[in-house]
Amino acid sequence: MHSFNASNVDLNTASKEDVLCYLSLSENEYNGHLGARISSIFVIFITSTAFTLFPVLATRSPRLRIPYHVYLFARYFGSGVIVATAFIHLLDPAYKRIGPDTCVGVSGHWGDYSWCAAIVLASVTMIFLLDLAAEVYVEQTYGMQRNEDATDTIISTPHQARHLALDEEPAMTPAQKQPHVCLEEASVTSERAFKQQFAAFLILEFGIIFHSVIIGLNLGVTGDEFATLYPVLVFHQSFEGLGIGARMSALHFGQRGWLPWVLCLAYGLTTPISIAIGLGVRTSYNPESKAAMIVQGVLDAVSAGILIYSGLVELLARDFLFDPDRTKRRSHLIVMVGYTLLGAGIMALIGKWA
Repeated sequence: MHSFNASNVDLNTASKEDVLCYLSLSENEYNGHLGARISSIFVIFITSTAFTLFPVLATRSPRLRIPYHVYLFARYFGSGVIVATAFIHLLDPAYKRIGPDTCVGVSGHWGDYSWCAAIVLASVTMIFLLDLAAEVYVEQTYGMQRNEDATDTIISTPHQARHLALDEEPAMTPAQKQPHVCLEEASVTSERAFKQQFAAFLILEFGIIFHSVIIGLNLGVTGDEFATLYPVLVFHQSFEGLGIGARMSALHFGQRGWLPWVLCLAYGLTTPISIAIGLGVRTSYNPESKAAMIVQGVLDAVSAGILIYSGLVELLARDFLFDPDRTKRRSHLIVMVGYTLLGAGIMALIGKWA
């Protein structure tokens, strides 16, 4: 690479690595606008946190009397956002940074194998194994074997609780008429369902937070693109927050009432803190260097695998394919699918700029 002369290239002798690395690698492009960059810390924190908290408040504060269809929109729009994030905002950037036709992808041992696809596959496999291990552990801990009725209970519980939290009158069940009969069994089932769903949610938030760190660092040091990226990332982080909050609102935290607020704050603070770090190293950090490209590409690939599994299995499959209550509310099904497609479509469109 040191002997490569871009002004006098002989394509018969120049290597693919020389050409691709010359075209893709660049210097730090920070161009000032420090005040606007500092404002992005607070704007993104406020908007992303507010959008994350909205679905949680909708279910935990009945006095707000938020219409059920507003919650429905937040939940399924958020599912579409997460699926689009996995493919458009994570998988595609990962290939652009460490894929086979990039500077990294043709350098050294990176060119020996399709490592980007391998990292995504490894991430999906690892999340599947963790998800399975968590479910087996919870079943063994509570001495309960998974069966059709238990599955129906786990899946339908969030929908039942959502209706109750949004001021809909519940029907009396036999267990409610005789609470002393099934109280202990209901408590064990509820705790089991929470731990299984909470493990899946933590995996989802972990994948999104990985992505948010990269976004924040790059926004702090980007050059002429900052004027476009700033408003786009406000929407980007807000919609992702809506997706996280909607999934969180379906969990039954019970006595752990403080936990949703901590999780919302963790997401809301991730990008602003990363922007602040990016500003701190704005004259030395170069997101377009080969080392930075490798780190970003690997993290994007890992996050893509996490969100692909979570989005397709934990969100779409569980909500639409394996939900026995779906057939009881067919009037809502088209609306739910429409909200999901709208979220995926808008997030995919945002991928044109960020």
